[in-house]
Parts: sequence; C-alpha cells; structure tokens
Amino acid sequence: MPVISRRQALAGAAANLMILPSTTAFGSQANSAVTFGIIGTGGRGRYVGTHMARDPRARLTAICDVFADRIDLAKTQVPGADKARAFKDYRDLLAQADVDAVLIATPVFLHPEQFEAAVAAGKHIYCEKPAGADVAGVKRLMRAAEKADKTKTIAFGFQQRFSPEYLAAERILREGKIGKMTLMLSYWILGGPPPERFESKYPPEEEKLRNWGRWTDLSGGPIVEQDCHGLDTLNWFARARPLSAVGRGGLRYPVPYGDWTSDHHDIIYTYPDGLTGWLLSIKFTAGYRDVKEQFYGSKGMLETARTYYKWHGPIPTSPLTNADDLRDRSLIERVDSKREITIDAVEAFFTSIVERKPFSMAMEAAESTLTAILGRMAYEYRREVTWEEMMRSA
Repeated sequence: MPVISRRQALAGAAANLMILPSTTAFGSQANSAVTFGIIGTGGRGRYVGTHMARDPRARLTAICDVFADRIDLAKTQVPGADKARAFKDYRDLLAQADVDAVLIATPVFLHPEQFEAAVAAGKHIYCEKPAGADVAGVKRLMRAAEKADKTKTIAFGFQQRFSPEYLAAERILREGKIGKMTLMLSYWILGGPPPERFESKYPPEEEKLRNWGRWTDLSGGPIVEQDCHGLDTLNWFARARPLSAVGRGGLRYPVPYGDWTSDHHDIIYTYPDGLTGWLLSIKFTAGYRDVKEQFYGSKGMLETARTYYKWHGPIPTSPLTNADDLRDRSLIERVDSKREITIDAVEAFFTSIVERKPFSMAMEAAESTLTAILGRMAYEYRREVTWEEMMRSA
C-alpha cells in the first residue's frame, strides 16, 4: 500500500485529483448569460462570487465546497446561489456542460491542480491569486496555461491591473511624465492585533484546511499569499520580472497556530536596467493599514493604491517658510477610485467573454507569484537568491 503524505491527504480531502475532460463551450444557448460556477465558497469565494452574480451578463448555476456549512453560507449570501446546483467534488462541477466559466477560490496549494482541470474542461477561468504555494505548483499551472484554448479568457485576482486609476497611473509612467523610473516601493502593512491563542472545534486535518492561510505549504506564507498583490504591480509597471532578491524577515510575535516564520520582512529586488524594487511588509499592526505602491523617476513620482492614485512632480517656486518645513507641495494630480477594484476585474472578465475578446494573464500571474516566492527564499536563506536558482529548486 503506497504511503500518502500529509499534504497529499489534504489535497485528497479537498478534491479528487482526477481530471475529467469536457467539450464545454461558451454560448450553449446563443445570446444567453454567461453561466458560471464557484469552486470554493469560503470568504473570498463568496465575496468575489457575489460581485460576479450581480453582473447582469452572468448567471450563477453551480457552487462547490467540501464543507457543508460553507455551501449553506453561499446559499444565503451569494445572489442566486440558493437555486444553484451544489457539489462537494470540483470535478463534478467542471463536468457540467452548461457551466461556461469558473471562479477558483480555494486554498492556494490547490490552485494549480484545479486550474489544470478547468483548462482541460474548456472553461473560462477566474482564479484567485496567487498562482500556487511553491515553485513546483506554479510550474504546473504554467504548463496547463500553455495548453489552454486560446478562445478562453483566463483572469487572476490581481485586481490592480483592471482598476481605472491604476491604468491611468501606468499611462502617466509610459508617457514619460515622471522621467526614467529608477525605484519602486510596495508597502503591505496591515493586520489586527497579534493572535495570542487558538482554539478549534474541528479535527486537525479539517482545521488545517479551513485555516490554510497560517500554513506555508498550503498558502505559500504571508509574502506569497498576501504581498503578491504589490509585487504584481511592481512587475507590471516595470514590464519585467526581477533578476534576484535579498532580504530579511522574522517574527515579532509567537505563533499560536500554524508555521509562519515571519510577520515582517523587507525584500530588495534587482530588476533589469538598474531598476530596484522594494517590498516592505508588516503584519499585526493593530488597526493601522498602509497598502500602496510608489514609483520614483527623475521628473516625478507616482503613488497608487486601491482607493486612489497620486502624481507628484517638481514645483521650483514652492515657498518654504523655513528650512525645516518638510510639508509636501509637489502634488500635481490626485484621482480617487470610484468603486472597489474587484468589481473592475469581474467586469473585465465578463466583458472579455461576452465580446469574444479573450485574454490570458496566466503567465503574468505566475511570474508575480514566483517573484513573491523569490522574496520568501531570500529572507529564509539570508542571502541573495537569483531567479534561476529559484526556478531550479523544483
């Protein structure tokens, strides 16, 4: 009898790994709504699924989760879920011929296998970030993406790429209005009070799957699961991936549950052409949050966030009342976001399908995830790690 690892047992508990092919194609009924299913009805699945269900061009027809209570929550919280077919095995949902698209919102370590299955089933895919918890998983997803039907849209939950404000800031950069960009910063500072205790009413294996974010093998750790958003934006604005990374990290507070090795880290990435990217990340900051990116050039600076963008530039005639007056007077433009940017991402997903203008961001999502893994390796190894070394690690 073969020996099954703890990780394999978790994966088996979450979903049967067999892949069933399907000939599903969009538009089983001409001019009908885009039918979609949700794989994983935890908090994120219900949140994004709700935005999807509210899009007038979409119709929720199927939901899937291994936990019955999560199915029940979806039925009460997601519009239309009370009438949707419910499944415990994601293979069964993917086998439904009348499901055009799927949202994958499961624990991170399951993304590669479920993405692979959705590609084989011929679905449009919106997969939550990141692309995987480790290098091997991300490589698996990349191989699947290479085989995907080019008529299918493949989106990931890197919402910044769809925000009108982020896109406007990027145009300012591309037009050369801040000069040559030399430095990028990503701040990912957030979190409540540090946990002091952990109690569970579930068996150990079920508990780990329910609270997967605290385990590195299931989530990738805080850099990969959380900070990847900012790193994706750095890669996007740089139009490149980093060559190497160095960094530090550590624990400010004991871990009552899980195996996190850091709750703060600063990582310095070296990009081509002398460009530097810096990730500053801190968890458990009581109620304080500071999540944004900054892009510095020879003529100005851009600051982006989920609620605004700001463009700064030189003002030579700015009056200074004294030498210690450090107030900023360089703001040229500020534009606030009109809505939560996940809605922008969902809208772009369905627009692409309805207008039959498919796109795939699988490779960008994979590289951004690998950038986060590179940073994790840099602080774990306490030395410089190159992209090539990381890719050879699995």
